[in-house]
Amino acid sequence: MEHNTFGRELLARVMAGSGSGPESLTHVADIPSRRAEFAPWPAWVPPRVREGLIDEGVREPWRHQAEAAEHAHAGRHVVVSTGTASGKSLAYQLPVLAALADDPLATVLYLSPTKALGTDQHRAAVRLTTAYGPADVSPSMYDGDTSQEMRRWARSDSRWVFANPDMLHVGLLPRHAKWARFLRGLRYVVVDECHHYRGVFGSHTAVVLRRLLRVAAKYGAAPTVICASATTSDPAGAASRLIGADCVAVTEDSSPHGPRTVALWEPPLLPDLEGENGAPVRRPATTEAARMLSDLVVEGARTLAFVRSRRSAESVALSARRMLAEATPELAERIAAYRAGYLADDRRALERGLNDGALLGVATTNALELGVDIAGLDAVLMAGFPGTVASFWQQAGRSGRRGQGSLILMIARDDPLDTYLVHHPDSLLGRPVEATITDPWNPYVLGPQMLCAAGEMPLTRAEVVRLGAVDVVGRLVADGLLRERPAGYFLAAGIDPHAGVNIRGGAGSEILIVEENSGRLLGTVDFTRALSTVHEGAVHVHRASPTWWTRSTSTTAWHWCTRRSRSGRRRLARTSMCM
Repeated sequence: MEHNTFGRELLARVMAGSGSGPESLTHVADIPSRRAEFAPWPAWVPPRVREGLIDEGVREPWRHQAEAAEHAHAGRHVVVSTGTASGKSLAYQLPVLAALADDPLATVLYLSPTKALGTDQHRAAVRLTTAYGPADVSPSMYDGDTSQEMRRWARSDSRWVFANPDMLHVGLLPRHAKWARFLRGLRYVVVDECHHYRGVFGSHTAVVLRRLLRVAAKYGAAPTVICASATTSDPAGAASRLIGADCVAVTEDSSPHGPRTVALWEPPLLPDLEGENGAPVRRPATTEAARMLSDLVVEGARTLAFVRSRRSAESVALSARRMLAEATPELAERIAAYRAGYLADDRRALERGLNDGALLGVATTNALELGVDIAGLDAVLMAGFPGTVASFWQQAGRSGRRGQGSLILMIARDDPLDTYLVHHPDSLLGRPVEATITDPWNPYVLGPQMLCAAGEMPLTRAEVVRLGAVDVVGRLVADGLLRERPAGYFLAAGIDPHAGVNIRGGAGSEILIVEENSGRLLGTVDFTRALSTVHEGAVHVHRASPTWWTRSTSTTAWHWCTRRSRSGRRRLARTSMCM
């Protein structure tokens, strides 16, 4: 059956400009549109909030939004696990806004794994509370980009704080006495995109959340946790393991979406190039992505191209801009790169461009994979399989967020796994998403976390048993890091455990990249990545602009290596490196 959809039209344009035969398109499938299922407004939603949301176009909540909101309002920990663009934000906003309106002392903590997502949700919260109240909420950011003045203001005045697990670990919990007002009124903890908390990062975050609930209980609060997740296997079990308490799952997606065309693409072989032992070599996936990105931008299609590395994001955006520079320079200026490591102002400018349509094409890492609300995207390109089926559908869900048709196209890298998937589409498109795996009882995670917990307030024996840390705490006592007393376990003198625990599992410190000639700070990179990407002789590309290409033979830049000593103070070490 032939489908005449917008996604098919975009695919035809991509194929026309490919310069390769139809054999490159190994599979194409059409996902039909879905109609919305609505539910009545919960009776407890404040009238002003309800009327304001109706004015913004939310006639009624979708059924899964209302169901999740009812669970949270009743005080049950809940996880809403539905597809991308299914309106999970409203599911937590309804009980949060109701609590803030009903109780002038109530507070809310929102946690996200990325700064981009936190900023996006903070922006929405400011708009909602400014327009529909209550007026004294003052939503505030509390992350690594927040100034010291704004951090103090968030601590003393904000009732809705937007943070991440990192700042919760090193900023809020070690200084919980200064946050007494906020913690005393804590009604809800929102954990957004909780499927992202897996592996070492997820295991650390699980214990950080247990520490938060433990400290909140000290101030008399028993907050309800609302988790939002993309579709995942066993969401109730994963969320319960994350927060250390039973969670109710809402999984039936009642949101609408437009028709989607999913295509799998294998780049053609390069006739004049051979690999090891004469093996054939295919055109790089990033080269294909740059060409397709430029073709789609010419068609006026707003497009995200997901790549696997920061360097690839810069190179794809730069290549696409070069392809358009001579014929349509005005379109070339509407293509950009987005990745971690940019300064806060640069990230905010790119996010504004994505939201208001100033940018038509963006090459990005998985920094934009999570639930940032980007309206009106027409196409998503993936230069290589993103690693999990869950990530594939998460990236795919960036397109068609307002009900229109869209194109999702995955380009195979010259890699055995990618080659297999594009020739066996059922292994990708017909396979259920993976489970979210965390292990908060891993002794290498639990040991440092128990030191942090004891530093916040002494651990009682009942808590140690409840956390499953009896053996771990015993070893910490034997090593002299904890002191056992009749009242419980106390942190040994002279130990600062928080600064020594990187909950994302990284090693080393953060490198600031500075252009020597102008002294301009360009961005940051972690120490381990710096060893392979910004060493002397390397080329650093900034925001996909050729004007930022310099080499060590012509100019030298400096980076400042920021390290924390055991006392928590930072010291600087300067070395020469190329940009």
